[in-house]
Amino acid sequence: MNYIRNAIYYLPVILLIMLLSCTSEPTRSMEVTATAYNSLKAQTANDPAITAWGDSLEPGMKAIAISRDLLDSGFYHELEVSIDGLDGTYKVLDKMNRRWTKKIDIYMGVNEAKAREWGKQEVTIRWTPVD
Repeated sequence: MNYIRNAIYYLPVILLIMLLSCTSEPTRSMEVTATAYNSLKAQTANDPAITAWGDSLEPGMKAIAISRDLLDSGFYHELEVSIDGLDGTYKVLDKMNRRWTKKIDIYMGVNEAKAREWGKQEVTIRWTPVD
């Protein structure tokens, strides 16, 4: 009888421990330099609408290019990130030239004026790592 009473008494504690152990990875964040780019021939090495990973870009997509050093920080193709100050999430669909470090490039379709207006900013990006 005491066994049942003890089990009922400790059940909420056991359930709480189980719940906490099942939570997902915490969101990570990083300060990076953010610029903007367009799918225009003058801004790319090859086809302006094809990324380094082979994805096709279209105006209106929420995509970013990352400096290759971020691959060592857990970033990968199609990772979704949020950028403080911007709505929604952005997919990692492109890689930048190796000369850049700790940098992202935000895709802004063919709107050069919007990209120039963005300029160069320091931003915080957030993502949930995958094991």
